[in-house]
Formats: sequence, C-alpha cells, structure tokens
Amino acid sequence: MINVSSIGKDTQYSLSLQLLALMTTITLLPSLLLMMTSFVRIIIVMSILRQALGTGQTPPNTVLVGLSLFLTLFIMSPVLTQVHQKALIPYLQQGMNFDNALAAAEAPIRGFMIKQTREDDIALFMEMAHKDEVAGSETVPFTTLVPAFITSELKSAFAIGFLIYIPFVVIDLIVASVLMSMGMMMLSPMMISMPFKLMLFVLVDGWSLVLGSLAASFVIS
Repeated sequence: MINVSSIGKDTQYSLSLQLLALMTTITLLPSLLLMMTSFVRIIIVMSILRQALGTGQTPPNTVLVGLSLFLTLFIMSPVLTQVHQKALIPYLQQGMNFDNALAAAEAPIRGFMIKQTREDDIALFMEMAHKDEVAGSETVPFTTLVPAFITSELKSAFAIGFLIYIPFVVIDLIVASVLMSMGMMMLSPMMISMPFKLMLFVLVDGWSLVLGSLAASFVIS
C-alpha cells in the first residue's frame, strides 16, 4: 500500500516505498559506478583476448571479472584517493554538507572521464540532447558525459582488441595453409593452432604485456 498525504505541493510517501527506492538505487549503483571507471575497457579487452586464444571458457568469466575489477581498482586508485580525501573524510569527520561533499567527489571522477573521452563523442551527445556548446570540460552535463565516456571506452577497447587479435589470426592462417597443403582438410585448424597460440602467448609473457598496456592506456595525471 502507498500512503500519500498532500499538503500544498509537498508529497510524503510511505516507508515501504522509500525502502523500495533505496534498494533499487543500491542495486543499480555498482553498475553505474563500473560504467564510469576503467572497468568497461578492461573487461572487453580480456574477453576479446580469450576469444583470440580460442580457449573457450578458459579463463572462466569469474576470473576475468575479478581480474578486471582489481586492475580497475589499481588504475582508479589516484582518483579514489582524491574522493576519499576531498569528500568522504570532510563529510564524515568535519561535517561537510552532503551537496558539497557530492560535488567534491564528482570532480575527480569527472576529470578522469574527461581525459578518456573523445571530443567528437561529447559533441555528438550534446547535439543529440539539443544543448549548446559548453565553455569548458568542467561544464559538460554529467548526463551527457557518461554516455560519451562509455562510447569512447568501447571504441578504445575494440581498437586494442583488434591489435591483440592480429598475431593470433596470422597463426590460424599459417596452420590452415599447412594443413591444406598436406591434404588434411578434414582436420580442424583450430585444434592444431591453439597450442601454438598458447605457447606464443606464454613465451612473450602475454599477460604482463596486455595488463601493463591496458593500465598505461589510461590518462590519469
């Protein structure tokens, strides 16, 4: 039941509706936070890498998500430190107003997102929202910055994934050509090429190269 009592223009809702709204917000909050961090680019590149290796479900999704989450925390640590020092501590210990604390927490996250977002994507969503040009990056509406940031992250992730895919495609083509020249057309090239791809990935220390390159691809300072 929803109990609504109106006094003038003020409307008060029952406690059950307020709890429902709070639980909905808490449920959506992790997804919203992940979409505003480096997680999107990392998990997409990891998924493309697994597909390029042809290992099926190895590493499993839980491993990829966990690896992406901890790498996200590593990359976002300077931003999270600023949020903790400029917003959380003043709000909890010094009695800062909630609105001021929220604005102080937004500034480092906004700065991180702006550095990763292409100007063309911001202009696209500003045009779609029928909004005028802004004077600077700090005045870009958050509702416009978030989809522009996600679009830029998708572009960057697929560009990195394309570069990762090339050497593995070359191995697949070489193996397929060798098998065809030997007349072994009924044998799946993927079955033969996967051990070579794994061996190449291990010999070049692929995990360190991929994770290090991913971390270096983000502009923090």
